Amino acid sequence: MARSSADDFELRRACEVAIDAAINKQKVVLSIRVAKSRGVWGKASKLGRQMAKPRVLALTTKAKGPKIKAFLRVLKDSGGGGVLEPAKIYKLKHLSKVEVMQNDPSGCTFMLGFDNLRSQSVAPPQWTMRNKGDRNRILLCILNLNKETLGRLPKVVGIDIVEMALWAKENNTAVSSQVILHVGQESGLIQGHSQVTVERDLVSQAEEEDMEALLGTYVMGIGEAEAFSERLKRELLALEAANVHALVECESIIEEVLQGLEAASTCVEDMDEWLGIFNVKLRHMREDIESIESRNNKLELQSVSNKALIEELDKLLERFQIPEEYEACLTGDYFDEANVHKNVEVCEWLTGALHNLEASNLDPCYARMRGIKEKRAELVLLKCTFVCRASEFLRNYFPSLVDQMMNDKSLFSQRGQLKRPDHADLRYKCRTYARLLMHIKTLDKNCLAPLRKAFCHSLNLLLRREAREFANELRGSTKVANTKPVLWLEGPISACQGANADSSSVSEAYSKMLTFFIPLLVDESAFFAHFMCFDVAALASDTTNSSTQPMMVPQGNAAAELAILNECLKELLTGLEEDFYSIVDWAYKIDPLCCITMHGITERYLSADKADTSGFVHLLLDDLETRISMLFSRFVDDACYSVEKYERGRQTGVLPCIQRFAILASRMEQYTQGQSRDLVDQAYTKIVSIMFVALEKAAQVDPKYSDIVLLENYAAFQNSLYDLANVVPTLAKFYHQASESYEQACLRHVSMVIYIHFEKLFQFARRIEELMHTIPPEEIPFQIGMSKVDLRKMLKSSLSGLDKIINAMYRKLQKNITAQELLPSLWDKCKKEFLEKYGSFVQLVAKIYVNETVPSVAEMRDALAST
Repeated sequence: MARSSADDFELRRACEVAIDAAINKQKVVLSIRVAKSRGVWGKASKLGRQMAKPRVLALTTKAKGPKIKAFLRVLKDSGGGGVLEPAKIYKLKHLSKVEVMQNDPSGCTFMLGFDNLRSQSVAPPQWTMRNKGDRNRILLCILNLNKETLGRLPKVVGIDIVEMALWAKENNTAVSSQVILHVGQESGLIQGHSQVTVERDLVSQAEEEDMEALLGTYVMGIGEAEAFSERLKRELLALEAANVHALVECESIIEEVLQGLEAASTCVEDMDEWLGIFNVKLRHMREDIESIESRNNKLELQSVSNKALIEELDKLLERFQIPEEYEACLTGDYFDEANVHKNVEVCEWLTGALHNLEASNLDPCYARMRGIKEKRAELVLLKCTFVCRASEFLRNYFPSLVDQMMNDKSLFSQRGQLKRPDHADLRYKCRTYARLLMHIKTLDKNCLAPLRKAFCHSLNLLLRREAREFANELRGSTKVANTKPVLWLEGPISACQGANADSSSVSEAYSKMLTFFIPLLVDESAFFAHFMCFDVAALASDTTNSSTQPMMVPQGNAAAELAILNECLKELLTGLEEDFYSIVDWAYKIDPLCCITMHGITERYLSADKADTSGFVHLLLDDLETRISMLFSRFVDDACYSVEKYERGRQTGVLPCIQRFAILASRMEQYTQGQSRDLVDQAYTKIVSIMFVALEKAAQVDPKYSDIVLLENYAAFQNSLYDLANVVPTLAKFYHQASESYEQACLRHVSMVIYIHFEKLFQFARRIEELMHTIPPEEIPFQIGMSKVDLRKMLKSSLSGLDKIINAMYRKLQKNITAQELLPSLWDKCKKEFLEKYGSFVQLVAKIYVNETVPSVAEMRDALAST
């Protein structure tokens, strides 16, 4: 056999050089020359149609810690001079299939399949060896490496592993066995006489001997099988004989049992005959007893029915009779206070009598009787007569009580004396007829509508008279030092500071009006609902979920009842709002800021629990709150108009409206006192927003002084509202907005002053920055006007007389600004901004003009500090 290329140590050394084994720490286990061609898995193709390329396959290993990695490298001849270069590398851990091509008669062509190839559609290469020996040599080496490093074998197709093992036994002197050393040792190729077999995968010799011994215990010869069969036959015959003997021994016992069963059967038949005889006798006795009981029951039922009929007729006669004392009351006109108790008794009897004669409470046979119908018609006539007379009396009685109070002037507020409304006596007199009203509702609920209307009309007159007199006396008795309206954002500041010093009495007057009348109206609404027999408890239970609404939204059967109550309450309280409105309008004319206090007072009353009977009182409060908000919005609109109509001529000082607004905001906070926060915050937002817009427009009148106007006014806004901004979040928001606008205006003005006095310097820096976008920095000194000479001229003209220039900058700031207290901070911002700009210029010069020297930033800082 020809010498294999696997034994060519020169080839192995060339492979080690090509893969740079020393650097990669890899050992070449096997290297062999092959021919590479293309093919497709499972498809036959004639060899030789595709051009075969010479290649070298090298199996390498690399130790990485306790693990050994194996690789398959493909190398090719780069220039034809025997110098190899790497072409492809495969990791053997991804080897999944080894297939020997069947279409090659020599059996020297095989494919290697890897499971990590990116494109599985590309045909894998076919490797063709020079002979079967080389093929077996490389395949055995690959399989052994997989077994040792991974502990598994890839799928092998087209060749028998046993055949390969036999080949290895025959060629054990020529086969290289790859052994992977233990952890911590290097991988290497050991040449020797180690035998490569597949017996390690089969059963060991000791296991085979144990298996034969085990199988030997169950193997029997032919003679032994016949003896075993004879033994089984003998045992079967013995078992059958034992069963027959046992049956023969039990024959006498079975006969005794059969005799006993026969005797018992005879006894059962006799007992059945006796039971049949007794059953016939008992049936005859049962029929006789039932006949006797039926006759007795009929007699007893007849006796009970006769007794019940007599009792029922006696009760019916009692229902037909009308007591004499009640009949006089039902037909007379005795409704004064002395006869109220008697009238209540009459109503109770009449209600019970009508209830007893209703068809639902009588037996149907009685309900159809003519006497019952006639008696019921008589009682209904008496009921109508009594209800009409009682209703007419009460309709006249309620207005008479109110007229008596209206004629008594001492009950109302008079000049110099505020009179709290007192309806205790009126309610006491009305409660006298409360039970009578309840019975009237039971007898005829339709008669209550005229009574309720008469009561509401009379009480409404009284309430309106009391409210009107009380409001007039409140306005007359309240002393106000200054009633002249003040324009807060116009005129001199001193007028704003001393305006409306005593206007708190106006708010107290409004509070007194609500304190006296709102509880009175709530009590009157509740008294009316109870007195006029509205089911207030049912209304409250049906409107629990709607307790946050002034007008209840009822559910279920209470809807109609609540609708009637609301209509009556509306009639009871209508017109009262005018007297409250008069107090609000009067207070607004004296001091619009009183609206804040009045709004807070109204909110406090609105936050109370809203009962079902005081819905219209809360509607009145809602209307008052709306009117107060409307008047305050009118005041805010006037203030905004005062800001908008301000003369926008040339102005370099602080706008007067800013300082006046601070005084206005302080006064508004005094009136707020933790209430009406939303109302005041909305006013702040509207006024300040328009003020800032007006400030921006005023600054645009003369663009030359625009930034000065802005920074002075925004600074004044911050100074005047510093204390309030710390406690009022809305003003704090505008304070921060003014602070940002102030900083921006300062920056623009300072930059303008710096640019005026150092125009050439910063224009030169701007040109350098523009040129750096288009050309390299080293070429800038060669541009026209950008040479070093030009730089020196510019520095001489810009920085000569630096002290005078700095003084000129300071005088420029001092000349234009009106608020001199801002000058120190503005000058500090100017120096800081100049140093930042000059620092950027120095960096540009150092980058472009390497050898040129310019005054440093520290020198400039010293020069600025000396001023």
